[in-house]
Amino acid sequence: MSLALLFSPQGSQSVGMGRELAAGSPAARAIYAAADATLGWSVSTLCWEGPAEQLDDTRQTQACLLTTSVACAAALEEAVGDPLRPAFVAGHSVGEYAAVVAAGVLSFSDALRMVARRGELMSMEPGSDGMAAVIGLDRDAVQAAVEAVAGPTELVIANDNAPGQVVISGSLAAIERARRLLRAQGAKRVIRLNVSGAFHSPHMAPVADALAKAFAPLDWHDADPPLISNVTAEPVVDAGRIRNLLVEQVRSPVEWAASMRRLIDEGVDTFVECGPGSALAGMLKRIAPSAGALVVNDAATLAAAAGTLSRQSVGARA
Repeated sequence: MSLALLFSPQGSQSVGMGRELAAGSPAARAIYAAADATLGWSVSTLCWEGPAEQLDDTRQTQACLLTTSVACAAALEEAVGDPLRPAFVAGHSVGEYAAVVAAGVLSFSDALRMVARRGELMSMEPGSDGMAAVIGLDRDAVQAAVEAVAGPTELVIANDNAPGQVVISGSLAAIERARRLLRAQGAKRVIRLNVSGAFHSPHMAPVADALAKAFAPLDWHDADPPLISNVTAEPVVDAGRIRNLLVEQVRSPVEWAASMRRLIDEGVDTFVECGPGSALAGMLKRIAPSAGALVVNDAATLAAAAGTLSRQSVGARA
């Protein structure tokens, strides 16, 4: 077996996430306790009890997602009873920070502080920028429409998630022009996302610059196992390269479909999404229908995933 751990994106959060796992897993519970101590506010209470309006605030969402995703991975390793030793790790957008923790690049506390800072920087008053999901057209068709209605910095592809699921990011005026053209060209839906800015676009350049300064004093380590970068869809080990790619990630497209295809090409046959929901497992089924996709987000999914990995000798990295 060749295993990849995947970590959930923003939008996966829901009130109650991680509570059941923490109740049954000392390892997961310790991650929440560490998060509360690191940030000085109760990450655990917000994850488990809400309110939803606060959990959905980017300033809190990203720290809560990182904590829950790392807790899910910790609970899985505890349940298996041996080190997981995946061949690769990857995370979608903010999920990439959980992957960085899983690969030993940053400590959990450092990654959590950086994600909290990232959330603050990305949380803006609603203005003239936004994002929209395009359902039912492939990337090339969406790219052609974007280029037809806007300049290269006004509107861009932000996420290539799976066949027929592409996200665009930029000015609201350009998104509306693109929406009309995309619907005329056969898009099933063009859905405005509930975000406050044009994430993963050139509009995030000031955020990237601020993150670069925040990253500089941290203690970075080479990745073990390799990280599949959102920006390049390639395996990365070098600590400095990972740090630079995390800076670029906030203003660059998330190449998720290409990342999953790269993992398939590398021989990965078992994928486990650690984090609330199952968004990445769903995307994977559209990218590679025959891939083995598991999730860990509650007691039942933990038991199922741990049983599968134990039977398949998870301790032997491919």
